[in-house]
Amino acid sequence: MNTQPGPAASSGTNGSPRNNADQTIALVGARIRQLRSRQGLTLKDVAERTGVSVSMLSMLERGVATASVGTLVSVASALGVHMYDLFDRPDSGPGSPVTRRSDQASLRTSEGATRRIAHSDGSAGVEMAINEYEPGASSGPTATHHDGREFGVLISGALTVELEGQEHTLSAGDVISYSSTRPHRIINTGDETAVAVWVNIDA
Repeated sequence: MNTQPGPAASSGTNGSPRNNADQTIALVGARIRQLRSRQGLTLKDVAERTGVSVSMLSMLERGVATASVGTLVSVASALGVHMYDLFDRPDSGPGSPVTRRSDQASLRTSEGATRRIAHSDGSAGVEMAINEYEPGASSGPTATHHDGREFGVLISGALTVELEGQEHTLSAGDVISYSSTRPHRIINTGDETAVAVWVNIDA
């Protein structure tokens, strides 16, 4: 995916956790609106590409709603970027092969899911994230879709991946891969926090 220059949201600010979260989602929303406007897309255009409602997209852009992980991934894809590009992109140094933990953008959603973007390479079209789901948490209230392909390996806990309405249950060590164009949703069906490594690639 091709990224575009411009102000990005910060993954961390000073103040209380609640204020930090509010400010982060406001900055992410502003970034999404900027990217959409630059491309001459309407909210309806993005809704058709992602399956996310126009009203939800509008609230997200205005910073009055916390988006799910699935929504942010889908919206970023529809705008030709990765979710990582909606946040600050700190410089890890010329030619450095290391992405420090302190430089990895992270967002916790109201659905009880946390996505930490461990590494993103726009030129290679690859984004790798560490996803954590509390018991009963999900990637979003409904299934979403976007361009590309994704691969996930469950490190601990249990997850159920819904693909076009069909459920696939994962145990620790299991791997799943599928086209991101298929409507999908991820749910923690266990009684402990589930941790997974997820890789999204452009296709």
